[in-house]
Amino acid sequence: MTGQLSLVSIGPGALDQLTVRALEVIRAAEVVVGYKSYVHRIESLLEGKTVVGSGMRQELERCTEAIRWAQSGKKTVLISSGDVGIYGMAGPAYEMLLQAGWSPEQGVRVEVIPGVSALNACAALVGAPLTHDFCAISLSDLLTPWAVIQRRLVAAAQADFVTALYNPKSHKRTTQIVEAQHIFLQYRLPATPVAVVTGAFREDGGAILTNLAQMVEHTIDMETTVLIGNSSTFTQAGLMVTPRGYGSKYDLAAAFAAS
Repeated sequence: MTGQLSLVSIGPGALDQLTVRALEVIRAAEVVVGYKSYVHRIESLLEGKTVVGSGMRQELERCTEAIRWAQSGKKTVLISSGDVGIYGMAGPAYEMLLQAGWSPEQGVRVEVIPGVSALNACAALVGAPLTHDFCAISLSDLLTPWAVIQRRLVAAAQADFVTALYNPKSHKRTTQIVEAQHIFLQYRLPATPVAVVTGAFREDGGAILTNLAQMVEHTIDMETTVLIGNSSTFTQAGLMVTPRGYGSKYDLAAAFAAS
């Protein structure tokens, strides 16, 4: 019997940020596997389903559990916050399947359901900071050597990318965000706009607009995403905006007045 494994993005946390497809797949599922905190966020959708929740740093256990349920013929969902393919569970799930000899032509059917990632959820709350080229860098060195992360920070800062910093700080990791700030200050002005967003679109969430020189003075934890602007990013009327370049080609005020 061939089952279905759906790798589902649940977005930033609020149910109204799930995609229609994600809702459909979760409602049709027989088994839902995920990190306990994420399972709790969609608890109202889980009545009558087998629910398997586990703790932090048990990603491989969750992948194994979900694959086994799917192999038993069940419609199985493995959930991930944000987008499942961006620092999410799609990567380890596919790695595990492929190393076990799975292929799309045989074995369980696998589907990836995209969703709203932290970076664009956070961006939506503060304006339009990602309108031009940007990159995302995780500051967690649990799986990636810090020396590699440092090189990526330098490259992003030098190239003038708007940069989203994921996993910026935890109880044990407190120095990485400070070092990231120091690296960017070598290439960006201290007044460069920065957004510090925690728990985007959740009831306990909040967003602060600050600047590069002062960003570490604000509360930052593992639920926070930090958006560092580029040399053109500006703040006005409580919004953070990165111009795409229309203003250098067109008279935007005249275009608005003529409309």
